Amino acid sequence: HVTVRVQPGVGYLRTQSRAEIIRASFRAVERFGMRVIHYSIQGNHLHLIVEADDTRALRHGISGLAIRVARAINRVLGRRGAVWCDRFHARALRTPREVRNALVYVLMNRRKHCAGERGLDPCSSAPWFRGWREPVATLLGPPPVVAARTWLAAVGWRRHGLLGLDERPRSGESTRSADDRS
Repeated sequence: HVTVRVQPGVGYLRTQSRAEIIRASFRAVERFGMRVIHYSIQGNHLHLIVEADDTRALRHGISGLAIRVARAINRVLGRRGAVWCDRFHARALRTPREVRNALVYVLMNRRKHCAGERGLDPCSSAPWFRGWREPVATLLGPPPVVAARTWLAAVGWRRHGLLGLDERPRSGESTRSADDRS
């Protein structure tokens, strides 16, 4: 689970043009050995669930994504300079429960930031997600993310149940499992 924050003054990421720039950049990072499998675009940060071949691939993939998005955003805004904060936060997901908790956190993150928010977040990969408990209308067109290849991200998390459309991240919680909260 990776979180990347924008510099103050860059502006809101959830505009249609900025969200399209970000989505279009996800598949380009595959060449670094990193794959974006789920995402959520928030006002001033991104949440990503990625698979990476190793830590080097993760660093290069996040760096490549950050550079590609920054150049495009700067071009659209007619500005120069840094778009992203210097560092990204990454947390390895090691158990099926941690992956499921991360999926809820990322796909339903808009509900954490906007109380009363309903439905699927259009600035996330939720409309393409295939692990909902309830039937969900699918979007036409290819998803901006790739299918998970690892057992944990593709199958393992399902041991703890499909995601409900009414779930939401707990306030102040990221991807900690119930076992981590003791």
